[in-house]
Amino acid sequence: MSYFDAASAVPLHPVARQALSASLDEGWADPARLYREGRRARLLLDAAREAAAEAVGCRADELVFTSSGTQAVHSGIAGALAGRRRAGRHLIVSAVEHSSVLHSVEAFEADGGAVTRVPVERSGAVTVGSYEQALRSDTALACLQSANHEVGTEQPVAEVAEVCRAAGVPLLVDAAQSLGWGPVQGPWSLLTASAHKWGGPPGVGLLAVRKGVRFAARGPVDERESGRAAGFGNLPAIVAAAASLRAVRAEAAAEAARLRELTERIRARVPRLVPDVEVVGDPERRLPGTVTFSCLYVDGEALLHGLDREGFSVSSGSSCTSSTLTPSHVLKAMGVLSEGNVRVSLPAGTAAEDVERFLAVLPGVVAGVRKELGAPDAAAAGGAGREELVVDALGKRCPVPVIELAKAFGNVPVGATVRVLSDDEAARLDIPAWCEMRGQEYAGEEPADRGTAYLVRRVS
Repeated sequence: MSYFDAASAVPLHPVARQALSASLDEGWADPARLYREGRRARLLLDAAREAAAEAVGCRADELVFTSSGTQAVHSGIAGALAGRRRAGRHLIVSAVEHSSVLHSVEAFEADGGAVTRVPVERSGAVTVGSYEQALRSDTALACLQSANHEVGTEQPVAEVAEVCRAAGVPLLVDAAQSLGWGPVQGPWSLLTASAHKWGGPPGVGLLAVRKGVRFAARGPVDERESGRAAGFGNLPAIVAAAASLRAVRAEAAAEAARLRELTERIRARVPRLVPDVEVVGDPERRLPGTVTFSCLYVDGEALLHGLDREGFSVSSGSSCTSSTLTPSHVLKAMGVLSEGNVRVSLPAGTAAEDVERFLAVLPGVVAGVRKELGAPDAAAAGGAGREELVVDALGKRCPVPVIELAKAFGNVPVGATVRVLSDDEAARLDIPAWCEMRGQEYAGEEPADRGTAYLVRRVS
């Protein structure tokens, strides 16, 4: 079985396993106590904090350990907003942030806060100018991920941090996807990360708050971890997380170069091997091991199951999976095809032979799913027929509305319009994407008695 979902979680690093085992015997006591066992545990905790802070690029007394990356995000955002409440109640985030950030945003809005969601380009990246324009006199905090979790696009964090510093606004960086590859550059103010993303054990997060950043912890304040993470910490897991972070950093440069070559191989060859595919994300500024593509006329869940049967574990942001009825907010913000979406994220040590085997089986899996759904083999080439054709795809889910559009398209002449009726949210993204891939004109959408009418004009 080839595990290609490192963006979700990475197998435990051997160093983490060794450190976890050793610290189970040495780090079980309360590090706040003064007796021998407590002092021994405190030494382990201090050493782990020093190692993690060195990797992050901050002072040891600026970093605390939390019970997860999600808790680090929630605590960091809530504490920064509370600490700067007098400055205002305006928050800036990108449209492609991780759900942990977006959940904090929803809670802030429900409490009366104002939020600006900065759009992204088709590559998935924000522009520095868009963040600069979003800043207001009452902005309390800005948030920006270091790299996207779904498509791998790296964000211009250092440049945005400079803009925010000039305006006197702290920037919180979600570095979960990138910290294992290197420190986040620029004058950021707060940073969060999660150990299971780099090969540490799950249940350990990092929250760094620079000195001078106004911060007020929310909820009951515990005496541990500077009052920013309540409860008795899982010290063996913390030690293992810090040890594995140091270990993966030592290997990062060489492994990044190797994985970039493998993902470039996938980016280049998938469109040649599989027709009607869109590779998404920035081709240059991206994480070393992540590549994402979407396939027309493909059900995402069926595609993932087919690849699983062939021995490959991948993930998807497609709307047509069992876990969601709407497209990924990341793909939606980028304006790219969502159906049949596949995210391949290679863990360190992935063999080139596994990538070649993936490229060998992918065309057959996609073709099988398309055949089962009754998708067209190629673009229709007809040209006679009515000046307008209505395709009723109401009640049908991704990717069926686009399949029905493709089948009907050959029945109208050049200059004619196909009106697709759909109540599936994914159609708002996938029909324009189909038009761009096919060189046809997307003429917009209109309200209908049920759902929405999407207008496609044939130009060739």
